[in-house]
Amino acid sequence: MPGPVQSIERAAAILRLLAQGSGRLGLTEIANSLGLARGTAHGILRTLQLVGFVEQDEATGKYQLGAALLHLGTSYLDVNELRSRAINWADALAARSGEAVRIGTHLQGKVLVVHHVFRPDDSLQTLDVGMLLPMHATAIGKVLLAYDANAAAALHDAVQDGELEQFTRRTVRTHREMSRVLTTVREHGWASDVDEAGMGEAGVAAPIRGYGGLVVGAMGISGATERICDPGGRPRPDLVGYVRDAARAVSRDLGASRW
Repeated sequence: MPGPVQSIERAAAILRLLAQGSGRLGLTEIANSLGLARGTAHGILRTLQLVGFVEQDEATGKYQLGAALLHLGTSYLDVNELRSRAINWADALAARSGEAVRIGTHLQGKVLVVHHVFRPDDSLQTLDVGMLLPMHATAIGKVLLAYDANAAAALHDAVQDGELEQFTRRTVRTHREMSRVLTTVREHGWASDVDEAGMGEAGVAAPIRGYGGLVVGAMGISGATERICDPGGRPRPDLVGYVRDAARAVSRDLGASRW
């Protein structure tokens, strides 16, 4: 039997992306969210526009769902499905890394923790499920900001004074600096936070993708900086590898073909 058609998967991912949030996104935002080249994203958008599934605003150049699209199915991946597909991989990641594991999704400019596995030791720990985390100061949040244009837009709208909330002296404060950080996240395929949400705390996270490559969440580990990072203050390569492998495994279970 022939395999899936990649261009159709990508077109479906673009439609799902436009169905979220405000529904008006620019070419660069769409390309970055799906990890596509601008030329590839533009070609798909032009095709969708020709058949009436997508419309482009003449004034802003941004895209939105077209009138010819009568029904798009589910805009968001059901959180319960995300959790059920990720549970086994999250348990395995906690065992391999020796650290706590969290899975999060975007909710109104924050990271909503939808699953949490305790660090596999006898220490006293608190369940984080349902907690809202800052996007700009956590590895999971940076992943969502890098690949989800609606999450980035929500964070931008939530900032009133032009600067992001500061938790420590290492917290990223400006949108310009955050833009550079997110470019690096997209280049490497993972994100980290080191003493940014709290001194002595660090984390590593990678994207979870669904059909067509649409990022539907992020998976990461968190713990003491001295355990997560090497003596130079950089995340340990073995832990980065464990996180990326686990996130890719969940993505494959959710139907992402090439991640």
